Amino acid sequence: MNWNAIQWNNLFDFQLAQDSAWFVLQGLKYTILITIITMVIGLLLGLIVALMRMSSSKILRYPARAYISIIRGTPLLVQLFILYFGLPVIGLNLTPFLAAVIGLSLNVGGYSAETFRGALLAIPKGQWEAAYSINMSYSKALRRIVMPQALRVALPSLANTLLSLVKDTSLLSMITVPEMLYQAKIIGGREFDYLTMYILVAIFYWIVCTILAWVQDRLEDRYGKFTK
Repeated sequence: MNWNAIQWNNLFDFQLAQDSAWFVLQGLKYTILITIITMVIGLLLGLIVALMRMSSSKILRYPARAYISIIRGTPLLVQLFILYFGLPVIGLNLTPFLAAVIGLSLNVGGYSAETFRGALLAIPKGQWEAAYSINMSYSKALRRIVMPQALRVALPSLANTLLSLVKDTSLLSMITVPEMLYQAKIIGGREFDYLTMYILVAIFYWIVCTILAWVQDRLEDRYGKFTK
């Protein structure tokens, strides 16, 4: 590679980045809103699927295994394309926002289901037996005894899922959701400087993920001692 041929002055236009920062940050509200909504829905879905996956009933267990296999075995971008561009073929027209929420929620649900399952299996059977010995029902034992312990075990993996979800919102620009990358592409096309805008949006994503990682570390320090 001829390093002298690289036009380093064109690598990053600080003035363009400064002028465009606020416009790009307008997409942050979609990034945060969609992240929160899909994380909540995805976790609830993941817990339900995990319990189905652990059920002794084949009627519950097999559909849960199929759902997890499909979600984990196909790219998220393909899933989003099917929802937004594919479903209109059969008469189902979703808005970009709705397609984003459904797609990301299903994706989070598939991955968090295995996280919850692993965390629940990590809890000693004696915890269940102790709960049953004082006449607790399955649901009450799960809610009061097992699940609080399982959540502490699952915390690191769930936090990593949240970080991945924040970064995955950048894929929503492909279905015209006006999040940060979509905003950056608009400026990049207008100014013919995509590199500056992509570096700028990467910095914003890095800042958000760094803050979330710091929160993750604090939570792990606080609750990690209960899992030792």
